[in-house]
Amino acid sequence: MNKLLTIAIPTFNRAELLDRQLAWLAGAIKGFESECEILISDNCSTDDTPKVVEKWQLAFENTKFISKRNQENIGAVKNIASCIQSATGKYVWTISDDDKIFDQTVAYLVKVLKKSADLALVILNFSKSDAKTGKVFEPRCFDVERDEITSNGIALFEQRLEESIGGVGLTTALVYKTKLAQRAIGKWETGLENLAVQIYWTAFCASQGTVRITKENYLECVAGTHYFMENPKLLVALEYADIPEVLAKLPEVGFSSSFSRKMVLSRLIHFNWRVLFGALRRWPLIAIKAMLTYLFCVYQCTVGNIFHPPLNPRQLNLENN
Repeated sequence: MNKLLTIAIPTFNRAELLDRQLAWLAGAIKGFESECEILISDNCSTDDTPKVVEKWQLAFENTKFISKRNQENIGAVKNIASCIQSATGKYVWTISDDDKIFDQTVAYLVKVLKKSADLALVILNFSKSDAKTGKVFEPRCFDVERDEITSNGIALFEQRLEESIGGVGLTTALVYKTKLAQRAIGKWETGLENLAVQIYWTAFCASQGTVRITKENYLECVAGTHYFMENPKLLVALEYADIPEVLAKLPEVGFSSSFSRKMVLSRLIHFNWRVLFGALRRWPLIAIKAMLTYLFCVYQCTVGNIFHPPLNPRQLNLENN
């Protein structure tokens, strides 16, 4: 019998952080061992990650524990996708090894997932802290007065996407109905080359069923530890190409063309032009490619949608199970 929740941890060369996260999970999962499975996906680490996995596999004797190791580093996004595709639980929660997750989060998720069988997506509210100072600089990502629960997932997703693009794309904050997330990955297979593709997966799931966003924080995002923060070239691609590309594709999963267009065009306001011009000097080919991608996205969500109108979510003919 499949478990209720797959808790998956993609990791690469961060043995110490993985060890700390599994220590947290060992305490948080107590009382819910039979409801969950744990999945570790090692992206071909060269440090002590295999030893950490072996150590904790013995400790989780009452929990289904799956570990897999990629033969080569397939990239962070593909490793996250691999976790989702390998999950057998009804729901899948992929967590980063560096985010601080609160002790009550597993208990909360098991409770709401068992209570609401039609949930397609849960978005956990979170705070943000600085990796260097440890100081919290954003107390809550989403300003909601109570847990928001609605069958109109598209409307809720649109509202929260406008509030925080990062909030609907933070790996640890997202719990998907597994089959829907797997279908989202399959619907845009080349999206695995896009650093912001998780926003697309979230949008897809939101369009297919009931969505819940929590009022309370259930984790703390440690800003500055993500892999792309160490590579400014990746940041250029993320901001000026990948996010706009995801926004331009929203009509494919049932969102309105007008909303997609508004979001793509609004990126002009958010662009850091100083950074872009600096990128043009340092990495001209990367910067030009990013801007060409953005201009194509503008075309796609304006002129392009005249010839290819958006889908109604019901036309996707998917079963929410």
